Amino acid sequence: MSLKERSEELITRFNKFSDWEDKYKELIKIGRELDDFPLADQVDKYLISGCQSSVWLKPTYQNGQVLFQATSDAMLVRGIIAVLVFVYSKNTPDEILEFKSDFLQEIGITHHLSLNRTNGLASMFKQIQLYALAYKSLSDQGVLSL
Repeated sequence: MSLKERSEELITRFNKFSDWEDKYKELIKIGRELDDFPLADQVDKYLISGCQSSVWLKPTYQNGQVLFQATSDAMLVRGIIAVLVFVYSKNTPDEILEFKSDFLQEIGITHHLSLNRTNGLASMFKQIQLYALAYKSLSDQGVLSL
C-alpha cells in the first residue's frame, strides 16, 4: 500500500467521527495497537527532541524500505506517532521525502493540539524525514544496497 493509500485510509477512518472527543479516542486506540517497542531501545539515540512527552522512533532499512518502530509515554502522543508510523513505514526513502500531504489536517488532529503538541508533531515528522534523507544518501553512495 502506498503512502497516499495509507493516508486516505486514515482520513476515511477519522472522518467517521464528527467531534474531537471521538477522534481523540480513536487516536488513543491506534496508539494501543502500536507494536511493542523494546525497553532496550528507549534510549537517547532514538528519543525525538522537541516533544513535550518522551517519544522514541527507531528506523531500520530493509530491502530498500525504511521501517519505523515507535512509542511514547503519553497516550495521545503514542497515537500520533502510531499514525505517522502507519503512513510512512515500509516505503522507500524517496517516497517518504516526496510525499506531500496534509492528511493530519484533513483528519482534524492538528486543529485541536496545544502549541507544545503541535511542535512535538513537527519534530516527529522532521525526524522521519531526516531518517529517510540519511538512508537515501547512504543508498546513493552505495553504502546501503537496495
